Amino acid sequence: LGVLAVLGLEAAAPGECELTRLLQDKLRYEMRLQYMKHYFPIDYTVQVQYEEVLRPSNITRLRNGTVSEAALRYLWFHVSSQAVLRIREVLPEKHPSWKYTQELCQLFDALGEEYSKYRQTDVEAVVADLVKLIHSAGAESRSKAVRPKALLDNCLKVMRMLYGVPC
Repeated sequence: LGVLAVLGLEAAAPGECELTRLLQDKLRYEMRLQYMKHYFPIDYTVQVQYEEVLRPSNITRLRNGTVSEAALRYLWFHVSSQAVLRIREVLPEKHPSWKYTQELCQLFDALGEEYSKYRQTDVEAVVADLVKLIHSAGAESRSKAVRPKALLDNCLKVMRMLYGVPC
């Protein structure tokens, strides 16, 4: 823990680490390929808000802007859980990917319990503003089309960036 403090990283809670390990297992390449690409029509896209696409480059830019690791994980959680919900919204219950997305939603719900102790006032203003934008219904004008697999690819890449060292 002292090494993490020297590096300026904040330790993730043990519950976060366990849940992210389970998520990483669910987000294996083979599963993302099967459930988010093969079971969808060719070039199928989901409409998401511009802010709902979180790439590693976004995290690097925010880190350089001195946003805390805890705030970055909080942002990742909100963006990723919203992305899974967006994918799930377009699926009928009988779709082969329905159960897979439901399992992802359950893991994110459990992770949400870990993050319920955070308040938006506890995180940097830039992160709090992004989270508000993600959950605001009127931001549809800033939407973009993204493939479901790309959303989960970004989710996994950013999760590895944020949880690799502390977990």
